Order: sequence, then structure tokens, then C-alpha cells
Amino acid sequence: MKEIDVIIANESHIKYVPTILDTIEAAAKVRGTGIAKRTPGYVEQKMREGKAIIALTKDGEFAGFCYMESWGNKQYVANSGLIVVDKFRGHGLAKRIKQKSFDLSRQMFPNAKLFGLTSGAAVMKINTELGYVPVTFAELTDDEAFWRGCQGCVNFDVLERTGRKYCICTAMLYDPNKIKQ
Repeated sequence: MKEIDVIIANESHIKYVPTILDTIEAAAKVRGTGIAKRTPGYVEQKMREGKAIIALTKDGEFAGFCYMESWGNKQYVANSGLIVVDKFRGHGLAKRIKQKSFDLSRQMFPNAKLFGLTSGAAVMKINTELGYVPVTFAELTDDEAFWRGCQGCVNFDVLERTGRKYCICTAMLYDPNKIKQ
């Protein structure tokens, strides 16, 4: 396995955006699960703001990605779009990316509740190890902009039909005020 660096993305990584978006979409199709689609401009903005994590081999091959977004007047932060290229899976890279994103989120937004929506068992396991717990959707942000982001997911109709109470995804929340000391 090639050595992989997991770093905070910046403007120099914008050239990877098409590959990132293609990788996310292809993975969602293979799994048969939904994922909110993001535009190239949105992912580029996350990189420019220092709110994205990218994993690259030493020779610059794209291996994985994740970004974060704040919601509800920075009271909530979502770590989203976690993806690892197929050939780099099974070596703990998703966990490294998620840990780096978690640490960056805690640094940038120390009082925010961190959350994520996922339908993947591996991500649920990583989130649990980081201190996230499953919650109802009502415990997440009420920021309409966040929920509009779900419209690009193939399962949006489930969310809409249930009045944002249920979906295929599991909601998970890390509340820094409820961490065992």
C-alpha cells in the first residue's frame, strides 16, 4: 500500500474536484445509497476556506476526501462527503480522514455540535469511535439550507414524506457538552 498523506485541502487541490465528485457519485451508485450532490464550485469553496480534508499518495494520486460545513449560526457542524477510492479501502484511511476532519471541526468550532447523516456501517462505526451517538433527526440543525442540501439525494422523497423525521440515513451527533470527562 502506498504511503498516503491526510491533509487540510487548499486552493492547490482544486484540480482534484472533478475526480472527487466522480468518486463520490460512483460509490453511491455501487452501494445503491443516496448522497447529496455537491457542485464543483461548492467543493472548491470548501478547499479555499480550509474546510476540507484530502488524502493523497506521495506522488499526488487522489485517495480520499471529506469536507465540513457549519449550520445554524455555527452551532452545528457537519462532516460530509467522506469518500475513499476503492483501491485504498480496507487500510483505515476513512478513519484517518474522518479523524482529521473531526479535529479540524473541533478546532474551528469548539462549541459546535458535530453531526452527520450516513447509511454506511463503516462510517457509523468510525463516528461511534469518535464519540458520536445516534439521534433523531429532530436533534439536528433546523437550518433550512442544510435540509435543502438533501434534495440531491435519491432518498429525499423519504425525508420529505416523513416531515424530516425519518430517512434511510442514520443521524449521528457529537455534543461537546455531553462528553464524559
